[in-house]
Amino acid sequence: MRDVATLLEALPYIRDFHRKTVVIKYGGAAMEDPVLREEFARDVVLLKYVGLNPVVVHGGGRDITAYMQRLGLPVEFVGGLRVSDASTVEIAKMVLVGKVNKEIVLRINRHGQPAVGLCGDDGSLFRVSRRGGPGGEDIGFVGRIESVNVDVLNHIASDYIPVIASVGADRDGSSHNINADEAASAVAAALRAYKVLFLTDVSGWLQDPEDPESLIATATAEQVRAALQQTSGGMRPKLEACVEAIDGGVSSAHIIDGRIAHSLLLELFTDAGIGTKIGAAL
Repeated sequence: MRDVATLLEALPYIRDFHRKTVVIKYGGAAMEDPVLREEFARDVVLLKYVGLNPVVVHGGGRDITAYMQRLGLPVEFVGGLRVSDASTVEIAKMVLVGKVNKEIVLRINRHGQPAVGLCGDDGSLFRVSRRGGPGGEDIGFVGRIESVNVDVLNHIASDYIPVIASVGADRDGSSHNINADEAASAVAAALRAYKVLFLTDVSGWLQDPEDPESLIATATAEQVRAALQQTSGGMRPKLEACVEAIDGGVSSAHIIDGRIAHSLLLELFTDAGIGTKIGAAL
């Protein structure tokens, strides 16, 4: 009966989300733990089977760092963004497009739905310009997405699950590393997605980063915007991405714990949810 109750609880959400687009930023432990990797692929396939249109946007920061360290290259971050010279971008592109993206596609395929791997270069999906750090610092070939070619995504998403690596090129053809949170936000806004979900290695947005019990369950975009100046590290780009997605017309943005199996389904299909939900209003 408990299983039946769970299914009945999910039913109204499945009905409400039918044919809606959800963008999922995939990264962290959910991408690295072998068990969680398989569970994530199954969850994305389930979303497609019950009538949603999932779009996956991924990073792969730890893999990039590992390869850079093996090659003796310096690893530096400013405000949660990777400082990227030409060598760093070359490695990021090889790792994200040639390795990580294809592994995700293969897992989703294996669990029963065809997926297609993309990066910002494919079909001119992303047009980017160079951005600076939070304080205007020069952080190299780090891109901000100016436009997303939604025709490419709409064409593919009708039959397949798009899996997008967060790299792209500017108008001169120079490759740029793109923060995956920003890429997910830009894709969600361009598609007018119903929701965008960010898988992280914390339980959500914490009032006190040192206290895992201080989860903020719901917040408005204005509340997040007011708190950004006091936020540092990897959470800042995620919160900025949430606000940009909401400003771009996305119904709600969610920061959830990717270390928990099926956190995606728990946030979407249960009354209690599991992380932080950010909307235009409470």
